[in-house]
Amino acid sequence: MQLAQARIGDVMTVQHVGGERAFRRRLMELGLVPGTRVELVSVAPLGDPVELLVRGASLSIRRAEAACVRVVAVDAAPLSDLVDVASRSGVELATDCASSSP
Repeated sequence: MQLAQARIGDVMTVQHVGGERAFRRRLMELGLVPGTRVELVSVAPLGDPVELLVRGASLSIRRAEAACVRVVAVDAAPLSDLVDVASRSGVELATDCASSSP
């Protein structure tokens, strides 16, 4: 299905990113790569843009852009729940690769 067809709370795995090369590259730079889990967190009042949780980061894209991303639904706890649990338990989520040691 298309990411644009998802409902709030749906957890999905990216299968394919379509569109022109520059467009695909930009979405992939933002973390929408095949195999990545995403959650649809919210939709703006007029239906555009949509807010996603991708690798612990919030990302907003237009519905037309979301239509170019093919996803498959995942039966799992919403990613936002996992982030909330981690923050409440004192677990720090990695946000900067420069802070990790080799």
